[in-house]
Amino acid sequence: MENVKQPAVLIVEDEPASLNLLASYFVAENYLVYKASSSNQAEKLFSDKVLDIIIMDIKIPGKTGLELTREFRSRSGVGIILVTQKNDDIDKIVGLELGADDYVTKPYNPRELMVRVRNLLDRITNRSIASKNNKTFGNFKTATFGDWILHLGTRIIQNSGGDTDGCDIRLTEGEFQLISVLIQNAGYVLNRDQIMNHMKHRDWFPTDRTIDVMIARIRKKLGDDRTNPKLINTAYGTGYIFSADVVYN
Repeated sequence: MENVKQPAVLIVEDEPASLNLLASYFVAENYLVYKASSSNQAEKLFSDKVLDIIIMDIKIPGKTGLELTREFRSRSGVGIILVTQKNDDIDKIVGLELGADDYVTKPYNPRELMVRVRNLLDRITNRSIASKNNKTFGNFKTATFGDWILHLGTRIIQNSGGDTDGCDIRLTEGEFQLISVLIQNAGYVLNRDQIMNHMKHRDWFPTDRTIDVMIARIRKKLGDDRTNPKLINTAYGTGYIFSADVVYN
């Protein structure tokens, strides 16, 4: 019989009743479950254990779930699902930009969460396979467009004319993926759904508005005037088009 790896999940929740109840659902589904009620415990388990999924409440003692998301994502491709309050739309967007894969809102249905975890495990497996075969940028290290150089390995943008006073501009994971889609399809109009489907985490962006907000942030970082853009143009009623020529090195 083929051995099937038991998926490992870390649940980070400071309410004991919620933590234990959620853990019991995953134990019943044959998950290897670790529990943490603070950021310190979560960091230790993250360092000591091999994890597949982290389910983490944003509001926990010590570092916030958002801070831990940034920390964990910089070190690992582990799946991260954030638990947010009903009206915390800003936290949801920030968490996804920092590298979370999905989120659920309290109160959530445990069965729905279980489905999301299974789907995320499948995506992580596919992501791992895709990354090994990914030839999107080939062996190129930079993409140059307009006055800018995008370093593909570090998500850092520099002004090719040296006009940034020596400061590097770092893109969030979401911003990097978004601009990557645009520059790889330079000269073609992409609607918002096409942009979302080209990105690695389709579920990151539940609304068209999120794409628009991120476009505005990228334009601001690049100094691309939205009233007269030279890099990212708006195709009104449709989506966006990257207008500058792109050179890879």
